[in-house]
Amino acid sequence: MLLIIALAVSIGLIVIAGIGYMSIRGLAGAVPPEDRTFLDPLPKSLRPLWPLVNFVAHHFGPRFSKKLVAKTELQLRLTSLTFLMNAHQFIALSIIGAALASLLALLAMLALGVFSVLVLIGAALLGYFYPRIWTRDVRRRRVAQILKHLSIYLDFLTLAVEAGLNINGAIQKAVEKGPAGPFRWELEHVLRDLKSGLNRTEALRRLDDRLRIKEVTNFVGAVVQAERMGAGLAKSLRFQSEQRRSERFQRAEKQAMEAPVKLVFPLLVFIFPITFIVLGFPIAMKFVQEGFL
Repeated sequence: MLLIIALAVSIGLIVIAGIGYMSIRGLAGAVPPEDRTFLDPLPKSLRPLWPLVNFVAHHFGPRFSKKLVAKTELQLRLTSLTFLMNAHQFIALSIIGAALASLLALLAMLALGVFSVLVLIGAALLGYFYPRIWTRDVRRRRVAQILKHLSIYLDFLTLAVEAGLNINGAIQKAVEKGPAGPFRWELEHVLRDLKSGLNRTEALRRLDDRLRIKEVTNFVGAVVQAERMGAGLAKSLRFQSEQRRSERFQRAEKQAMEAPVKLVFPLLVFIFPITFIVLGFPIAMKFVQEGFL
């Protein structure tokens, strides 16, 4: 009798698993293939998860909050990741990260023979917010590279304008001669906007809206104001270049002054204890040998 019941339960489980597999396979087949011809290549770490990301984005993307999608789109635009994924895919990646982190935490707790709901919730939150932490780091590095190259490009623009070129030709020369990096890509985007029919003011405003960096805002404002008022563009660009270079030296001095403060913690926690051990061990052994300890 027990054998018959076990056999029936096994058959039922096999049938349910088969139905679930066919359902998931049918849902996966309903996801349209993604054309990444004009998109950035996926990092190796995301390639195994990408079919699952597209699955979640396709079936659950319409249910995402519009406010969350708009906020995510802005974050992706500021980090230049819009050519890697869209907002729905990013949110789907966050959800998958939360599920994977929870699963890993659960497996680790089962292996250790313990269970904690708080650890499970913490792992889920960490998995969900990790992609946003990653984009924040990408944004920080991108801003640092733009500020590093901004004064160089301003010098190229100043020299080109003083040589008699207009701002369009100056940007073209700066793109040809300037160092590779995110600011060069953004200037290339400005040139594409100009070729598509936008006026200079609108193309520069769009540059400012994509980057949202104070120094770039000042540069765009100076160029727009000089063109509107008929002032000398070369003089405005030279002033901007000197100002950006001065700010760059000030940032370097600030980082140099912060270095001793940042070294205090590793000195107290790692270096000083090891130094005391190295110096005190021979003295302690000498006391032990002479019977004082």
